[in-house]
Amino acid sequence: MAGNTYRALLTRPVLSWAAVAVAARLPVAMAPLALVFLVRERPGGYVLGAELAAVYVVGEVIGAALLGARLRPDRARRHLAGGLGAGAAAFAGLGLLPGAPDVLLGVFALLAGAAPAASPGGLRALLTEHVEPGLVAKALSAEATLNYAVWAAAPAAASALAFGLAPYAPLLLAAALMALAVAGLWALPGGWAADVSDRGGVSMLRTLVAAWPVYVSGAAAMSLLALAELVLPALLEQRALAVGWAGPLLAGYSLAAAAGALLYGLRSWPGRIGTQSLVLLLGVTGCVAAAALLPSLGAIAAALAVAGLLQAGVQVTRALGLRAVLPQSALAAGYSMMYSVVGAGYAASASLSGAVLGVATPAAAILAGVLLTLLLTAASAVGELRLARSRSRTPARPPGRTAAVRKGPAPAEQRTPS
Repeated sequence: MAGNTYRALLTRPVLSWAAVAVAARLPVAMAPLALVFLVRERPGGYVLGAELAAVYVVGEVIGAALLGARLRPDRARRHLAGGLGAGAAAFAGLGLLPGAPDVLLGVFALLAGAAPAASPGGLRALLTEHVEPGLVAKALSAEATLNYAVWAAAPAAASALAFGLAPYAPLLLAAALMALAVAGLWALPGGWAADVSDRGGVSMLRTLVAAWPVYVSGAAAMSLLALAELVLPALLEQRALAVGWAGPLLAGYSLAAAAGALLYGLRSWPGRIGTQSLVLLLGVTGCVAAAALLPSLGAIAAALAVAGLLQAGVQVTRALGLRAVLPQSALAAGYSMMYSVVGAGYAASASLSGAVLGVATPAAAILAGVLLTLLLTAASAVGELRLARSRSRTPARPPGRTAAVRKGPAPAEQRTPS
């Protein structure tokens, strides 16, 4: 039925949202590489670039956790505009002052990461709270596809601008795009309806912490793949394969992930959301382990492609899982908390990969990450089972537009006009 297909998302409000999302997220995806290119010609430039990229990621982690929890549904647009505007100013500072002292560049990088860090969660809430309930899974799948497309395009865009124009050009583009995202917010709803009483008097922090199993599984999947990506060049070298294949292999992973996100949203899948996520995460783990053990380039490429295909499903099910366990007033904060935890997992994997590679082979480093992921997955599965049992024993919470309790279409005032 056309009303329950991806075509139903092709409305002016959703397309406007997509344009704002691209403008807000492409700078984020370009930032780490752009920071390396900005200072690489300085003495010790690559080290400084890596440090600036690390500071940027730390800013994202902190900003998503702190600012996301303060995002109010009735003032979402004002909050998002302030964060994106400050991010645009920080990116402009980096681009306009490339020769500034290292400390000042670090301050700009920290602000560029932290200020707009609540925008992914806020924009996701704006999307899912203003589409028909039956289209939420497809909207999240489409969002995941858009994200993977942005992350696939970002390295090429940053490289082309840095080498074709100037080292600071990617950062100026990032500033311009974030400024456009601020302007584009006024084409979107100002927020969404939510009543804090749906938390039953529980504080926001305690509400968010209760969903820890969902965060852990999301972070486990991302940290595992981050470890695989970072170790991939060394793994290829260990297999006597050309290191230059790392780029095409990761591009193949991103394309497979984009396809996987669309595939997940095409139909309903059997089992609980938590069960689906567990099965997909175990599949990703197996694929990454296979990539570490298989000797041929074709086998590694196939393993990474299947990992990307399944990883997209993990991302979508984790977002749906949050909608099932969090009240509506905490959803945007929950999305931001997920973003923060996943960022922390990625940063931890970056540190872990360097430490493990110093004492073990690349394949052994990936397998160590696989073992850690299995432990985190087991902890998450036990936690989600307890959450499900707890929800089955407690009375239904006050009406909120979570995926688990919605019945029928949303009130007209809570949806954008089509």
